[in-house]
Amino acid sequence: MVDLVLSTKPWRALRWLVLAPHPDDETLGAGALIVQTAKEGRLAGLIYLTDGSGSHATASGGSGKLVRSRKREAAAALYRLTASRGHSLLHLDWKDAAPAQSHDPLFERAARRLNALCRRWRVDALAVTATHEPHCDHEAAALLAYAVGKRARGRLIVAEYVVWAQAPCAQTHRALRTTPMLRGQRRYALAAHRSQLTASHGPGFRLPADRRAMPASDILYLRRAF
Repeated sequence: MVDLVLSTKPWRALRWLVLAPHPDDETLGAGALIVQTAKEGRLAGLIYLTDGSGSHATASGGSGKLVRSRKREAAAALYRLTASRGHSLLHLDWKDAAPAQSHDPLFERAARRLNALCRRWRVDALAVTATHEPHCDHEAAALLAYAVGKRARGRLIVAEYVVWAQAPCAQTHRALRTTPMLRGQRRYALAAHRSQLTASHGPGFRLPADRRAMPASDILYLRRAF
């Protein structure tokens, strides 16, 4: 059951930053959020945690082409969602499938950097993959977002979105629904991620066909205070 709607007070006044573990997660999990907030002038930016190099097997030291491709695909997807090239897009370039732990210097540097960016970009809410997502990078992104939220000392809302996981329990989270996207817009944005949909980079990850049928709206999940 959806408790809240993004187009109503106080949610419609917030500036949002989206943190995605890999290029394509932004479209799969937060595409409608990006569309709505960009249209309303409330999208602060999009940040990718990893370099995306783990989706395909490459020779030692040969992942550069894949990384460059995935960055181009990410920029194209953002453009297809927003119809603008003016939105901030940043890659933290963590190694795919080898995330830093919360006590690592890399994690601490990233948390400080994102905290500073949130202040500079006047971010009110940070959307990130859910903590129970079944991928180490998705979980790491959530831990990083909550670390940034802790540094903000109550000035930053953290909202979770799901890509591979089921919705979290209604007893622990409230649900926040976005406005629906135009028919076919999410699929059009996803098509920009050619490396994840075709054999363009050889054997490797291929998004299953059943995952390409996506809803028009996103549901974001906010932890309840106990």
